[in-house]
Amino acid sequence: MKHRLRAPVAVLLALSLAPSLAACSQPAPPADNAPAVAGEPIATRAVMIGTEGASLPACSSISRVKAGGTDVYWAPGETRAVKAKLAGAMKVSVCEATDDDAWFGIVFAGPGIDEDMCGVGRSVQNAREYQGPCRWGWIRGGTVQLGA
Repeated sequence: MKHRLRAPVAVLLALSLAPSLAACSQPAPPADNAPAVAGEPIATRAVMIGTEGASLPACSSISRVKAGGTDVYWAPGETRAVKAKLAGAMKVSVCEATDDDAWFGIVFAGPGIDEDMCGVGRSVQNAREYQGPCRWGWIRGGTVQLGA
């Protein structure tokens, strides 16, 4: 009787482990394949201004979004929730970049706001998080024409 019970238990055990073993052999999806989600992002990181020192403008480059536009995200590498969408040729101020230039921290004027009101063309005494009145966010490197 003991032998008869062992065989079904062994089969059940093998069947229950098969899906977990199969899942281990499949590669993880790429980071850019993260599903779009509604609501708050998992990570946020404010854009820093004044990182080049007190003698230079708070943001170093006025640039234009390349044709086709770009999405603005809450943090470098955080692609789950889009913060804003920018049209091609829109002006943005590039304030900082990740070490590998894969992401740019930008400031841009929202609807009805004059871009000169953003306050990033003048210097600031110390580097700090941008607080407004314009909008800020992170875009992928290569989506703007620098200095345009």
